[in-house]
Amino acid sequence: MPELPEVEVVRRGLDTHAVGRTITSVEVLHTRPIRRDPGGPTGFVASLTGREITAARRRGKYLWLPLDSGDAILGHLGMSGQMLVQPPDAADEKHLRVRLTLSDGRELRFVDQRMFGGLATSPGGAELPPEIAHIARDLLDDAFDVDDFVRRVRRRTSAIKRLLLDQTLVSGVGNIYADEALWRARLHGERRGDRLTATKVRELAGHATDVMVQALDEGGTSFDALYVNVNGESGYFDRSLHAYGREGEACHVCGTPIRRVAFMNRSSYFCPTCQRRPRG
Repeated sequence: MPELPEVEVVRRGLDTHAVGRTITSVEVLHTRPIRRDPGGPTGFVASLTGREITAARRRGKYLWLPLDSGDAILGHLGMSGQMLVQPPDAADEKHLRVRLTLSDGRELRFVDQRMFGGLATSPGGAELPPEIAHIARDLLDDAFDVDDFVRRVRRRTSAIKRLLLDQTLVSGVGNIYADEALWRARLHGERRGDRLTATKVRELAGHATDVMVQALDEGGTSFDALYVNVNGESGYFDRSLHAYGREGEACHVCGTPIRRVAFMNRSSYFCPTCQRRPRG
């Protein structure tokens, strides 16, 4: 699933290519991606047609495009969603679901193979859609309160990896960047939050920030054609990964083979030497 760096790459592309344009027409090619829209397909089309996109914003893994009406287009990429800006004569993508024609003639296309993601109108949601008001700020947000994050983590008995993935504590961190941050901090994902020092939690937050900034600079992580920016270009941070997806490969610090274990219907990757499993 796209995480903060991949979503931020898309947001920046939308800021460049969609902001300031008016939506001249809307075509819903499949209703599932707009299943959460309060007005259904007809209301979705009516609320967007003729509206100007005034900004491109993000909180964690969510995107929204404020409109001149005071409403917003709220988007989530899910497992395989893409938001592409294409010239009008570009061939339709195989999994094209929604097409917004912009006033400069280009098209903003929502493409989603698995259709876990989607778009919806958020009435009055230009500043912050109420649907995502519970989502915490992320590590790249100037208003993120790292002291509060440290306090809240240290009050929890859950494993630290679960806490990193808790979007009400800190948003935007997913499986890939959690594993990378934990590897950099030399922490096993099963270490309990209440058994970590404030210094260690703060250090972990710093590593998580660093890994996301690096990933953002490299266009995000693209393991296949599903993870692309608005121009269809893949990121290359996968070449810089130290833990995630490297089962059996040598740790870049000590040479021990990276190990993979099952975690919440996914996988965790770690170095058994550098990231010692907690006792008990």
